[in-house]
Amino acid sequence: MYNILIADDEVIERIILGKTLKNYYGDNCTIFEAENGRLAIEIATREDIHVIVMDISMPGIDGIEAARQIKLLKPAISIIFLTAHDEFSYAQKAVSVRAVDYLLKPCDDEELLSSVDEAVRINERDVQLYKLEKINEVKEDESIVMDCEEILSANDKNSAILKEILDYIHENYQKDISMQDAARKVNYSEAYFCKLFKKSFNMNFTTYLTSFRIKQAQKLLKDPLINIKDIGSAVGYSDSNYFAKVFKRTTGLNPSEYRVRNLG
Repeated sequence: MYNILIADDEVIERIILGKTLKNYYGDNCTIFEAENGRLAIEIATREDIHVIVMDISMPGIDGIEAARQIKLLKPAISIIFLTAHDEFSYAQKAVSVRAVDYLLKPCDDEELLSSVDEAVRINERDVQLYKLEKINEVKEDESIVMDCEEILSANDKNSAILKEILDYIHENYQKDISMQDAARKVNYSEAYFCKLFKKSFNMNFTTYLTSFRIKQAQKLLKDPLINIKDIGSAVGYSDSNYFAKVFKRTTGLNPSEYRVRNLG
């Protein structure tokens, strides 16, 4: 399903473009419209837009500036400029905001649809790359739920083993791990492991693991490009409904509510 935004101050132009795209993509396409750059930014920020076909000359915020602001917020959105301005300076600016194409009015259907097809392909590629990049950033993030400097101090005879336990959690929280797995990792009996963990961290293993997973999920939810279901999988919850239930129990909000409150 493709969400395409047409940003043009001419009503007739928006109608014609919308009809052309709907005839080609059919039910696989939802069209959004904006009559100026400011509204284009609002819609692109609020909706899951994949491609924008944008005029340059619009009242208030022009297409170039609107594209620049949109790209800062959602870099994976593909932008095509469709304009009557055949000026090299505009083309240069289009390149500077990484536009997929720069088309001149009047534009035939074949040229437009070829550009939109390419823009959709680029968007799909960039979204996937962006998700992987963000997920890997969180995976590599060694920040922890609580301040463990005191726990892992050199004077603590258990500091080395506690660090090994934490490292195991932070490296494997995306997998289906258990307290038993962690105990085996450090060659401790389950009973002794439970006692040591609770004494050292003032919570049991499962509570810590859940807290850490939810902290990582909160970081990912601040990025509107990453699907909530993907976020659940990325932090160790294969069942998206269970992830939502745990997230709400832990934070008081479901993932969608948390995202809305923390965007921007």
